[in-house]
Amino acid sequence: MFAVMKTGGKQYKVQSGDTLRIEKLAADTGETVQFNDILMLGGDTVVVGSPTVDGAAVQAEVIDQIKGDKVIHFVKRRRKHSSQRTKGHRQQLTLVRVTDILASGADKSGVKAAIGAGSAPKAAAAAPGPAKAAAAPAAATAAEGDDLTQITGVGPAAAKKLNEAGITTFAQLAAIDADTFEGPKVKPEWVEQAKELA
Repeated sequence: MFAVMKTGGKQYKVQSGDTLRIEKLAADTGETVQFNDILMLGGDTVVVGSPTVDGAAVQAEVIDQIKGDKVIHFVKRRRKHSSQRTKGHRQQLTLVRVTDILASGADKSGVKAAIGAGSAPKAAAAAPGPAKAAAAPAAATAAEGDDLTQITGVGPAAAKKLNEAGITTFAQLAAIDADTFEGPKVKPEWVEQAKELA
């Protein structure tokens, strides 16, 4: 049985026992990872995904984190007063050995999905606890009130500041005296437009 899987922007045809050099994964040596983007399964019966095969996966064991061969990038401009530049690069790769090809039941296997090394820090940074919890009530109050961005001159940032100050409806904004209000800056024309919209 073979499978065509996608990882790191490339496609690989693999069988059980194959060793691959793929784009770097966020995984330690000896860890088992699972690739869920399976485009095709072959063997006795061929299954082609649209675009992927549901429930199929390829499981592999991480052998090592390595660097690829050096690639030299040389630029030369001909003629007088020319310049030249040489740069070298070694791509970071992960060496994996395919252990198993699952035709179904990939979601129940309990093996963690293979994530590229560039994706892991972003996912961790995208979930700060307190800031996310503070943003949730502000979003909830904004959802309950009026859309303050309908007022000319009030953009998303100004609407967010008004929502944080407790002003979520046109009626609340219309009741404010712009000169004496102690909070975010409120322009008198905003108050006039809010009276018309309320």
